[in-house]
Amino acid sequence: MFKEEIVVEHLVNVNRVTKVVKGGRRFSFSACVVLGNKAGKVGYGHGKAKEVGEARLKALQNAKKYMIEVPLYKGRTIHYDVYGKSGAAKVMLRRARAGTGIIAGGAMRFIFDSLGIQDVVAKSFGSSNSYLMIAATLNALKQLDTPKLIAERRGLRLNELSVTICKTFHEEG
Repeated sequence: MFKEEIVVEHLVNVNRVTKVVKGGRRFSFSACVVLGNKAGKVGYGHGKAKEVGEARLKALQNAKKYMIEVPLYKGRTIHYDVYGKSGAAKVMLRRARAGTGIIAGGAMRFIFDSLGIQDVVAKSFGSSNSYLMIAATLNALKQLDTPKLIAERRGLRLNELSVTICKTFHEEG
């Protein structure tokens, strides 16, 4: 589906999973992968198999299946601040000026790198489980729309949208 576009692949973690059966213990591996094209598309997936390589391949197939497209501001950051949640993990993503870099911890950094975001500030709250952090970050990124789409949805022109946002900001402050 996205074979030509995928440029970056990050193996977030690999776990050995044990199942206790009558004859002893059975071992298998689970893998979590983030991949993207560095131009606004990103996906994550996890796979489980008897071998690490097979688990990684299953995770890659899963990630390709569930890729999302995220609108980027000038191809380097997000349009506005956004929050996301998954389970007990919460994340706050803030746009940043050029040259700020990726200020994020844990698995969030893999997502931003795969997505092509160069400047962003991210803060995580609650659980630091990498699966939940990735899901919360992607939930936040799914909420993003371009200002043009927001203006169309509200029935405004783009310059009217900016005035509305500025008025709201000054009334709150």
